[in-house]
Amino acid sequence: MSIRLLIADDHAVVRAGITALLCETDIAVVAAACNGAEALQMARKQRPDVVLLDVRMPEFDGMACLSKLRVEFPDTPIIMFSAYKNPTYIARAVALGATGYVTKSVTGQELIEAIRSGAAGESLWSSDELRAVSGSLTSARLESVFDVPLTKREGEVLKQLALGLSNKEIAQALSISYETVKEHVQHVLRKLGVSDRTQAAVWAVRNGLV
Repeated sequence: MSIRLLIADDHAVVRAGITALLCETDIAVVAAACNGAEALQMARKQRPDVVLLDVRMPEFDGMACLSKLRVEFPDTPIIMFSAYKNPTYIARAVALGATGYVTKSVTGQELIEAIRSGAAGESLWSSDELRAVSGSLTSARLESVFDVPLTKREGEVLKQLALGLSNKEIAQALSISYETVKEHVQHVLRKLGVSDRTQAAVWAVRNGLV
């Protein structure tokens, strides 16, 4: 019996390349989505065995989609697939219950094995990856968002930070200066009682900000 796979990636060439790679394997691509919203609709219709989900997509990104899929399909293996080995992305993927995080630098055979392992119910997280984020998962304080006196702008910066954006990207997204972003980030970390951006991202996930 073949493994039914849903691919979500905003680049058509990536979707086509993966489909071609898998054409002579035991993995069948039953749906290919260009963003998270489309992936969610296709998952409801196709009920795939495994979802391969890009992180950065327009409109509705992979992390937002992961959160929704986890609620609706708690037993479906979801593998995050990204060009970026970003510790914030990895921490959020762990916190949101992804099966694993695979970068686009892997070989075709490694991707095939990852999909098979996910379908078999195996975790793809390495001990090194879990160790790298475990401190963030345990160190982020559990206060409610209502207990932390963030200003409106600080809340906006935190949300963008938790989405994995750099200070430069946050500055562009919010139309403020790079130096202002740096100042807001330091205020956010201090108010949350965390030591780095990854811990802040985990806090934001736990409080439903992203």
